[in-house]
Amino acid sequence: MAWGPGGTPDLHASRGVPGLDPRAPLPPDGSRRSRILGGDGGGRSILIAIASTAVFFGVIGAVIVNSPGWPSIKEAFFDGEVFADSFPKILERFWVNVFIFCVAEAFVLVFALAIAVLRSLPGPVFLPLRLAAAAYTDVFRGLPTILVILLLGFGAPALELQGLPDSDLFWAIVALVLVYSAYVAEVYRAGIESVHPSQVAAARSLGLSRWQSLRFVVLPQAVRRVIPPLLNDFIGLQKDSALVAVLGGVIEGLRETQIITSARFDFTPYMTLALIYLVITIPMTRFVDWLIQRDRRRRQAGGTL
Repeated sequence: MAWGPGGTPDLHASRGVPGLDPRAPLPPDGSRRSRILGGDGGGRSILIAIASTAVFFGVIGAVIVNSPGWPSIKEAFFDGEVFADSFPKILERFWVNVFIFCVAEAFVLVFALAIAVLRSLPGPVFLPLRLAAAAYTDVFRGLPTILVILLLGFGAPALELQGLPDSDLFWAIVALVLVYSAYVAEVYRAGIESVHPSQVAAARSLGLSRWQSLRFVVLPQAVRRVIPPLLNDFIGLQKDSALVAVLGGVIEGLRETQIITSARFDFTPYMTLALIYLVITIPMTRFVDWLIQRDRRRRQAGGTL
């Protein structure tokens, strides 16, 4: 650390010195580099970035527009009249996808955490529970989501189970919960295993039981550490809600799109639905990236201290 007049630390003099001020690292030439632009973040770097981006996407656009089949593609996928007519209908049905996502997410959060806790139980007496939890995650991570939806959507109602509904919507949500709980359980388990054993030892030395140590010490830290990957899984769940359309009985966004496409002999409704999904998922993706960067900065600051 460099010191200034009066014994106060001179942070500016410490910039760029390895290990002293990782918050503001500087390259050897003394200029501050931008993580996105790749330069010093000044006006020249911004102009170069804008120009190169414009040239890159301009070339791609020129190749597409000047291709021989572009007129037919434009007519079939980018019809403004069809877009204006189909957008409100698809958006209205898209709320069914939102409902499916919200209900499935609520159950996945709880069920997956229970599976992860079972897989993390120590001792030989809990071996059957660990084996059952491991078998569950192996099976449902190995099956395609659309196959699970088809098996439950067409097979489960035929069992005529008492007390359970036979609607396609119910069994589609059950299928999504089963599949995504297997993935999310592994995310939870990674978070649980990332907590150092000394944390549990310290909690036990203070008189907490094994369950209390798990509940009050391990799980809060584990859940906080895995929030970004959890959100990534839920973005995938939002998109996979469209797979419910394969059952045919649920009129959601994709199924409505297929109906309009069959009636109009035009594929513009697919682009309409794609636009709706992008408007929903891109902000969620950027939010996840921000959380990851914030967590990384927090860990670096903690390591420095």
